[in-house]
Amino acid sequence: MSRKNVERWVEEVSGWTRPRNVVWCNGTRQEYADLIEVMLRDGTLVRLNGKAYPGCYLHRSDPDDVARTENLTFICTQGKEAAGPNNNWMSPADAKGKVGKLFEGSMKGRTMYVIPYLMGPPGSPSSKVGVEVTDSPYVAASMYLMTRVGSPAFEHLTSSDEFVPGLHSLGDLSPDRRFILHFPEERLIWSIGSGYGGNALLGKKCFALRIASWMAREQGWMAEHMLILGLEDPTGHKTYMAAAFPSASGKTNLAMMVSALETEGYRVWTVGDDIAWLRIDEEGRLRAVNPEAGFFGVAPGTSISTNPVAMRTIERDTIFTNVAMTSDGYPWWEGMGTPPPQGLLDWQGRSWNGSGPAAHPNSRFTAPARQCPIIDSDWENPRGVVISAIIFGSRRSTLIPLVTEALNWEHGVFMGAGMGAETTAAATGKVGVVRRDPMAMLPFCSYNMAEYFAHWLEMGRRMKHQPRIFRVNWFRKEENGKFLWPGFGENIRILKWILERLQGKAGARETFIGHLPEERAIDVHGLTISSDQMEVLTRVDRDGWEKESDEMAAFFRMFGDKLPAAIAEEHAKLRRNLKVSTLHHSRTN
Repeated sequence: MSRKNVERWVEEVSGWTRPRNVVWCNGTRQEYADLIEVMLRDGTLVRLNGKAYPGCYLHRSDPDDVARTENLTFICTQGKEAAGPNNNWMSPADAKGKVGKLFEGSMKGRTMYVIPYLMGPPGSPSSKVGVEVTDSPYVAASMYLMTRVGSPAFEHLTSSDEFVPGLHSLGDLSPDRRFILHFPEERLIWSIGSGYGGNALLGKKCFALRIASWMAREQGWMAEHMLILGLEDPTGHKTYMAAAFPSASGKTNLAMMVSALETEGYRVWTVGDDIAWLRIDEEGRLRAVNPEAGFFGVAPGTSISTNPVAMRTIERDTIFTNVAMTSDGYPWWEGMGTPPPQGLLDWQGRSWNGSGPAAHPNSRFTAPARQCPIIDSDWENPRGVVISAIIFGSRRSTLIPLVTEALNWEHGVFMGAGMGAETTAAATGKVGVVRRDPMAMLPFCSYNMAEYFAHWLEMGRRMKHQPRIFRVNWFRKEENGKFLWPGFGENIRILKWILERLQGKAGARETFIGHLPEERAIDVHGLTISSDQMEVLTRVDRDGWEKESDEMAAFFRMFGDKLPAAIAEEHAKLRRNLKVSTLHHSRTN
């Protein structure tokens, strides 16, 4: 029945968009190779050096189509209140009336690709089916790398009638006719006028977060903007953690970390680098699956020194987008660790003269997760992995300590709800401005975030074994602008402290913002970091927190009386504690 429903919907869309022909994608290697050949012939792709980067290609997008366009992204619900003040809203009738006209004949002369895909491991109760229709072979090839296309989707449909249809067309790529529309009540996605990843790969942010967050609230699970990693300790035991970071803030680096303490037995294993779907199991534990099958990572700043695992992952069968290219066909970007060579072409294919970035700041790589050399043995476990710690991280050059543990689940939800982050190039707009980004989900939660906070609180009440919640910040800077913490592989030292807290081995001092590491509790042996620098990294700046509290209050006011009482009370506690003249320091175990 479900396949018939899919076929009926595709026939309807085909009659509306009027493509030259229709191709149903089956997910085979030959099909992927055929897509690549189509793009090589029409110039959509450039083949990279086959010896150094076998099976790798470069795609250059339109210069006006290089990032998520949050101002053109809408949630289309019957009532505006359902979408909440955190979303751009358009009624379904207005959206279909306005944008529907843009789809009329939008695929004339083009091939329509029908992409049935599975989000999540085959055989998992957490997995969901989507069907994307697109006129972009680049999108079709990228979905092949990012999801499980073809038979895995149809096999899942034999046990479920549920699928999420997504309609995408490049249109004329005009920003004036660019819309990314989500109809969560109908489980429907429309996207037109963009070929960029987050706007066009509809299985990613559109389905796996925006539509899935609505489904998760209704069905009693969680769809989160989180990496999943396994931390192996010297005994060989793995502890799984999920971490929420805003885009371009180091999620992939953390998920693929090469541990600086590997010789001591601490290793990181990758389950996922961007999105987690979480359910409570029969024993009351939170389990997570990675719904994706690939990585869509930010290239600039990725190097052998910052993320050697990613560099090894993308050496083959990878599509690069908007990076620069050397004269001998190698990809290149700022922060790669090698100086720009002579004859470099920039991300638009022009000879680079040293003026401006050669690679776009939001240039990307798309690669299969199976190529990751530290992919976890359970990354496709249908049951998922048990999550023992949830970590909120954000890019903040001041104020936020290196690591803080929440006092309890409610305080942890408040910690995530009030989270502020400095903006990055992953979205259009000014970079480096602090904005509230609760749980790193502000651009991706498809309903009122006050109700999203309530869902987090309710999930906590349903768990018998709640994960502990932490917040990290390895972007704090000295007055001269240098980072205080070395970051990258040294971040294992913070994960080690978190693990020791879970095991009851590490002490902490209680402050009004949570538990902070005791002096010398963070393992810094071998680092050239002074006690004064560590003091700054773990300092509680009362004046700064006064301002932060005011900014949180302004953000929370937008939700009115829908803000959960538990969040309001946690904020009130912070206010009260800020009035206390001295901090209370105590050792807790």
